[in-house]
Amino acid sequence: MRFLATMFLMLIAVSSFAMAGTVRGIATDAESGDPLIGANVTLEGTIIGSTTDIDGVFFLKDVPEGTYTLVVSYLGYTQQRYQVTVGSASSEVSVKAELDAVALVGKAVEVVSSRARDRETPVAFTNIAKAQIKNNLGSRDLPMVVNTSPSVYATPSGGGAGDARINVRGFNQRNIAIMLNGVPVNDMENGWVYWSNWDGVGDATSSIQMQRGLSAVNLATPSIGGTMNILTDPTANERGGFAKQEFGNDGFLKSTVGLHTGLIDGKYAVSAVAVRKIGDGLVDQTWTDAWAYYFGASYNVNSSNRVELYAIGAPQRHGQNLYRQNIAVYDREFAEDLDTYDPAAFETYNEAGRRFNQNWAPVSTSYAGQQAVEDSRFDRQSDDVIMERENFYHKPQVNLNWYSRFTDKASLYNVFYFSGGEGGGTGTYGSLVRQPFVQGQAWFASAPWSWDWDATIERNAASSEGSLGILRNSRNNQYTWGAISKFQYKMTDQLKTTVGIDWRTAEIEHYREVRDLLGGSFFNPALQGDPVSDFWSDAEMERGLGDRIDYDFTNDVDWFGFFGQAEYQSGPLNAYGMAGFSTIKYTYTNDFTADANGNPIVTESDNIGGYQFKAGAGYNINPDFQVYANGGVISKVPIFDNVIDDFNGILTTDPQNEQFLSFEAGVNTRTLDGQLTLKANVYQTTWNDRSNTIGINNPDGTREIIALRGLDAVHRGVEFEAAFQANRFFRFDGAASVGNWQHTDDALGNYRTLDNDGNVIDKEDIYTINDLKVGDAPQTQFALAASAFPMRGLMLQGLVRYYANHYADWDPTSRVFDSTIPESSPDYRAPDYTQSWKAPNYNVVDFHAYYDLPLNMNNVKLRVVGHIFNVFDATYIQDALDNSRFNSFDGDHDADDAEVYFGLPRYFNAGLEVNF
Repeated sequence: MRFLATMFLMLIAVSSFAMAGTVRGIATDAESGDPLIGANVTLEGTIIGSTTDIDGVFFLKDVPEGTYTLVVSYLGYTQQRYQVTVGSASSEVSVKAELDAVALVGKAVEVVSSRARDRETPVAFTNIAKAQIKNNLGSRDLPMVVNTSPSVYATPSGGGAGDARINVRGFNQRNIAIMLNGVPVNDMENGWVYWSNWDGVGDATSSIQMQRGLSAVNLATPSIGGTMNILTDPTANERGGFAKQEFGNDGFLKSTVGLHTGLIDGKYAVSAVAVRKIGDGLVDQTWTDAWAYYFGASYNVNSSNRVELYAIGAPQRHGQNLYRQNIAVYDREFAEDLDTYDPAAFETYNEAGRRFNQNWAPVSTSYAGQQAVEDSRFDRQSDDVIMERENFYHKPQVNLNWYSRFTDKASLYNVFYFSGGEGGGTGTYGSLVRQPFVQGQAWFASAPWSWDWDATIERNAASSEGSLGILRNSRNNQYTWGAISKFQYKMTDQLKTTVGIDWRTAEIEHYREVRDLLGGSFFNPALQGDPVSDFWSDAEMERGLGDRIDYDFTNDVDWFGFFGQAEYQSGPLNAYGMAGFSTIKYTYTNDFTADANGNPIVTESDNIGGYQFKAGAGYNINPDFQVYANGGVISKVPIFDNVIDDFNGILTTDPQNEQFLSFEAGVNTRTLDGQLTLKANVYQTTWNDRSNTIGINNPDGTREIIALRGLDAVHRGVEFEAAFQANRFFRFDGAASVGNWQHTDDALGNYRTLDNDGNVIDKEDIYTINDLKVGDAPQTQFALAASAFPMRGLMLQGLVRYYANHYADWDPTSRVFDSTIPESSPDYRAPDYTQSWKAPNYNVVDFHAYYDLPLNMNNVKLRVVGHIFNVFDATYIQDALDNSRFNSFDGDHDADDAEVYFGLPRYFNAGLEVNF
């Protein structure tokens, strides 16, 4: 029944239609006459549209009789509009569309962002146009809109705004290059991406290109799993704007306004977008209080030079849900239906519901203590709640772009950028009172426990030693400067070369500070046995609001890279090859702990070099059928934490690069006069010398670093995409991927430690991971979208996604085998090669719709939009961790040992958009 209901949503009945005329044409560059591949062609006011093929040709079928405005647009070119009249069913209208380039915009975007081109660039990729983003995103985090691409898995994690994550081909965000207008935005210390920093970017995004695998990006970015290439809206050439008001579940409200000056005197243009978003959150206390902005300005100096300025940012605060739970905590009945869930675990884990969030607890409204960030003082978000986990951040990015064309053959593209952010996350510090679960208690957020704020506040107020436990801020202030410069030279009509440099430097401050004293008048870490700074005087031991505690260090990252690339195109053959080299240096300065001379500890790494070589070729057997292959090797430099230990600046001995070897081959084809598009490819990526570091504490209190070697893995699979425009009433889009990602050997951990007698010994641990599946994402994925256009201006779409073979993520340190311990010893632990727990397969259905109101209001257009996510309110596990240290019942890799996030329950988003 559910399948039939799903198909009913996806195939809404539409009345029969009559065959009509056709519109055929070609889109070219007005100056050179070159075909424009992938230009958008639509009949204004209808859903009839297409894109141009490799020869710039477009073909619109089944056009009813009438007079229309044909709109032809292409990034970097002025939009062209033509009036066409379609007659009888046998009539055909021909149009030759010649588009004028807007200075260097189109070329610059293509070069700087390394965009792949249909049937030209021999890599696997998916384009997500602005229309699809607007129709499907529904104010979710931006990664959620790429979930329909093969081998791409994005989830909202705990449900907090901006806390999403994305996984491509089994690689997490640390091995996916996220680029915004051609600039890498991955964290320079660890490669992660914090989507709350880009909370409003979806409202200003013109397109997303998801390149899977090593991709065509020529910068030395972590594009192992793929590259998510985000382009924001260029400054519009026509004056106008829009306003949009959205609302949804749990108090969600979002207001968006955008304005465009249009091109003034053929020289200047400015665009701006502002966003305001608030909401209570679908998961308990995952509220959001956010702003976002986007600003773009361009100046056409002359026909050969253009300057652009972009700024984007999202100052925000939001409640977080960072603690996954045992399955029974969310849904006891769901746990009971799992074959491997031990019923005895129900005595330990109490049901709290799907919206449960352990990161908050109630507090008496009589508590009026303020909270702090540095010198700023403010009241908490809610009088009757204290959040344990809250995120606050603002990280604007500013780009200054200069594009210069010296001759018809030589051009220079420069991007100078700054990205600086201040903020952090909250948590507890010291000794606080916990509240145990009480069956039948009205407020259930204590399964298995929660903080008792009132008892903690009462104890702190009565203590003569000040607060025993507090709330702290973990600050992470980042300041990054960078420059990317690419020089392109067209050696012949067939051969084009590009050389460039990539320079980045970042300073990142890490420290903790007192956020809330929770009833006390000061906090003295010395009295509580917590770390104290070597640079504090006795008078500074009593720490107040905003004072730094626990640690205070600064990491500096200095990066320089250069590359060369050649592209060859002759007739049906396309090929490229590139080589890139990079060097990185890490510096650690500890302003909390002194060295032997009484100065801050300073640790510097050597310059660590990396490289990448990539090449690929494609052959167009005919204009509608292409075969391609690509491959490459990458030697990726280790992240900061794998080189220097943040706790005390210990330098890892001989840090090793991670090695990647990748191969990919595929076909792209179009048939049925362009109605059916098919893409298929196979891939294999071998990951050798994967490294990880683990800190351990010796019996004498000293600290050592274990460098794990040999976390080798192989990721292989097949991917498939299809799009079928059945007629002007129906369209189908599908994607499928089947992967096999697993580790290929055990890992070794070598370190020096102390035995029980205090003697220094060398030790080697074995981590038993051979043949374990790579976790954290489903290895089998299917997606199908069916769109119906029953009348002019109306779109109805059903989208179903199916996931299987989702192995839980796991921690290699949970599988340590010490071969030096004899089997006869009571300390002996047998090697554990048990596969990590596999989450149940699931499917989820979403529904999207819009309707353009048929009003004639002097170029003012109104659109109503609506989304229903998880239409059937399916209960499923979207994220899982095997044998969690906190919520594992008996440690045998079964369902009762998993720590999970459930998928969000059914919710909706609706809005009204005005374009003028």
